[in-house]
Amino acid sequence: MYWIIFIGIALVSWIVQARFKSKFKTYSEIPLTSGLSGAEIAQKMLHENGINDVDVLVAEQGQLSDHYNPGNKTVNLSPEVYHGRSVAAAAVAAHECGHAVQHATAYGWLSFRSAMVPVVSVASRLTSWVLIAGVIMMFAAESPILLAIGVGALFLTTLFSFITLPVEFDASNRALAWLNTAQVTHSVEEHDGAKDALKWAAMTYVVAALSALVTLLYYASLLFGRRD
Repeated sequence: MYWIIFIGIALVSWIVQARFKSKFKTYSEIPLTSGLSGAEIAQKMLHENGINDVDVLVAEQGQLSDHYNPGNKTVNLSPEVYHGRSVAAAAVAAHECGHAVQHATAYGWLSFRSAMVPVVSVASRLTSWVLIAGVIMMFAAESPILLAIGVGALFLTTLFSFITLPVEFDASNRALAWLNTAQVTHSVEEHDGAKDALKWAAMTYVVAALSALVTLLYYASLLFGRRD
């Protein structure tokens, strides 16, 4: 049963990722009436929210590598977004600045998520190997200890995935509200395009969280002896 669910989740994930990339490409071809670049939008949003200690940089990783780094207080935008003057660039730049605003206002879910990063970083690197070794030990030596450790680590990474959801949705809501009030997206078409792009970006996080949950339930069922 779990393998059917895994395949289904993988298929949905592929569809969502493809849809998101397609939407990004479409809205990247719709120019903003304001003519602002992603970098200019990011700087404007930060300034209007009273944030003067966050730098806007070009991310080195490439396309769709946009992120906010709370450690060094930088909004990192991919070249397409940093230099872009499109609806997609506006949506992504404002979204990442939404995280900066969350940080500046001590948004609870972001603080919780940031506190988990060091532990989850270690857990995510070890989880796969511990789970594989744990399954082998479980069936070869009937010792559940290593598998229990793996399930515990997997629980942390799954929890992290679900905590990420309100953080991402809130950042998008902040972005869309500001784009509207600041009149960066002048027309209904521009605003709806930005909203649609961010919706599909958020869906990638939803699918990732569901995938993590299914994986957790599968290994937990092995640990507690409920094998299909």
